[in-house]
Amino acid sequence: MLSEVQVDRVYLACGSTDMRKSIDGLAALVKEGFELDPFAPALFVFCNRHRDKLKILHWEHNGFWLYYRRLERGTFRWPKDTDATPLKINRRQLRWLLDGLTLEQRQAHPEVKARIVV
Repeated sequence: MLSEVQVDRVYLACGSTDMRKSIDGLAALVKEGFELDPFAPALFVFCNRHRDKLKILHWEHNGFWLYYRRLERGTFRWPKDTDATPLKINRRQLRWLLDGLTLEQRQAHPEVKARIVV
């Protein structure tokens, strides 16, 4: 379901978030805490203190989606709490996080910007 979502931005709430928050609480955090629009075509991703649960808030047409993931073993490689601003990442980096990898995969192939055929 998440792979079919058409968004152009992904924001991570660095550090930990209280996972008792539901849609309204997370939307208020996006609006008040991050000064971003929760209705924007974006994914807002939150992680708990133990780094084994995360929630993704997403607005679509006439309602919010709230995705929830709990790991049975292991933790997410979540970025540390550096400041109050969310970290903007791309879809590929989100996939890495969900797969248990770090945001900087040095061995990954870089994106090719040139669009010419030789």
